Amino acid sequence: MRLADLTTLHVGGNADRVLEPTTRDELLQVVRETWASGDDWLLLGGGSNVVISDDGFDGTVIRVASRGIERLEVETPALRPSAYLGDRTVRLRVQAGEPWDALVYETVRHGWAGIEALSGIPGSSGGAPIQNIGAYGQELSSSLVAIEFLDYLTGELERIPAPQLGLGYRSSVLKRGRQGLVVSIELELVEGVAGGSALSAPVAYDQLASTLGVRIGDRVPLDELRAAVLGLRAAKGMLLDPEDRNSFSAGSFFTNPIVSENFARGLPAAAPRWPTSPDEPDVVVPLGDAPAAPSSRGEYRVKLSAAWLIERAGISRGFSLPGSRAAVSSRHTLALVNLGGATADEVVQLARYVQTRVLAEFGVQLQPEPVLVGIDL
Repeated sequence: MRLADLTTLHVGGNADRVLEPTTRDELLQVVRETWASGDDWLLLGGGSNVVISDDGFDGTVIRVASRGIERLEVETPALRPSAYLGDRTVRLRVQAGEPWDALVYETVRHGWAGIEALSGIPGSSGGAPIQNIGAYGQELSSSLVAIEFLDYLTGELERIPAPQLGLGYRSSVLKRGRQGLVVSIELELVEGVAGGSALSAPVAYDQLASTLGVRIGDRVPLDELRAAVLGLRAAKGMLLDPEDRNSFSAGSFFTNPIVSENFARGLPAAAPRWPTSPDEPDVVVPLGDAPAAPSSRGEYRVKLSAAWLIERAGISRGFSLPGSRAAVSSRHTLALVNLGGATADEVVQLARYVQTRVLAEFGVQLQPEPVLVGIDL
């Protein structure tokens, strides 16, 4: 089977074998049997955040297709994210193959707040914690309680609480090398009812607030916020649409770089930047002693706008290399798109060119966001 047909970027060669278990039990059985066989294996969800080489995959591809949303009964909230709406929370267990946006739709329909700004993100729910998906001022980490995980090394099925996942900006221990299968995710949301209306979490992103005509920190009806987010994503070509070539992408191809505060000072004053938490300095203590509190905090880190860096490095929307069928989206410079018949090599050549131009202009090495299969970048 052509893996290009299973990914939103529509590139990738053939796989030796593709399996598609549709229930939790089938998924566990297929994955365990594949691991025991010694074959190379690849887990594939919605295919939205991956770039697969033109050589394809010499092994077994398992499409995670187990679906289901279950409301759990719990006595004590785990995250207590509900200070803005009261203490009533909702706990959900979501199977890994549940399409992410279908999940968000259901939560909005039921009046449950916490992931509404993540509307329109393609892919599966099981892939969401791997890179701690985020958009428009929300991240999965604010609602994730735990995952059910089948560990490749131990063969154990375990429940891993969210604090143990090392969730950060587009990162987790799962993305940094811990191998296995996310079987399901557990979320804690808020029953967003105030004054008789289902309200969102506080709006936390300037562009979204402007679109809604509200201030940062205001709350709006859940369905209005979802509609606004879907409209913003559609305008950027970031909603899947078979009629729109700008949507034939792997989403944002580069992460926003995080640099030291000192480095950021050397950039043009107009460069957008957002301070993040400071790094804690390393503390060395004698064996057996309790670690002392650090006397000073580390240097603040600053997040930059990858889109701004790309555009100021001379790469405009719609740019493509001569003769290439891969291009920068005509609506959003963070997305690299398939104009029709592009190969993975063409996408990679364009990505390298973008990296080279930004590095030469600003000294910043952009990092790819998608999972790369058989590709070095």
